[in-house]
Amino acid sequence: MTRPAKVLTVSDGVASGHRDDTGGRGLVEHLTVNGFDVVHHAVIPDGRESVADALTALAKDFCGVIATTGGTGFGPRDLTPEGTGDVLDREAPGLAEAMRAISPFGRLSRGRAGTVGSALVVNLPGSPKGAIEQIDAVIDVLGHAIDLLAGTDRTH
Repeated sequence: MTRPAKVLTVSDGVASGHRDDTGGRGLVEHLTVNGFDVVHHAVIPDGRESVADALTALAKDFCGVIATTGGTGFGPRDLTPEGTGDVLDREAPGLAEAMRAISPFGRLSRGRAGTVGSALVVNLPGSPKGAIEQIDAVIDVLGHAIDLLAGTDRTH
C-alpha cells in the first residue's frame, strides 16, 4: 500500500536558482522507492514565516507525510524548526530524537517532528545523505503514524 507524501525543500540557494536541489530530488526518489506516493514537491526560500506558511498550505486537507529538507542547521537563515514549531499541533519528539541519533552529524540537526492537522511533518537536513539517513531512521513507523492520523488504525 502506498502512502501519500509531500516534500518541501527549504533553501535560499535552490529557490533563487543558484544551487541544484539534490536534497529534495534525492528525498523524492528515496520515498518513492520505499512505497510512498510523492504527490507534491515544492521549493521555498529559508525563513521562519516562509516555512510556517508553506507547511500550513501543504497540510490543508492532507493526510500523509510532509518531509522538509534544509534549514535545520546552525546557519543564520536556518529557521525551518522555528517555522515548523509555529504551526505544529502536536510534537512527536521520539521521531526527531531517533532521526538525530542516527549519525554523529545528525546530532547537529535541530529538526522537529509533529502533526499539523492530519499531516505528519518531519524536518530533515538539506544534504541528500543526511536527509535519507534521517528519514530511514523512522520510515518503518511512518505508515502506522499515518493510519493513526487518518483514524484507520483500529488496534489502539
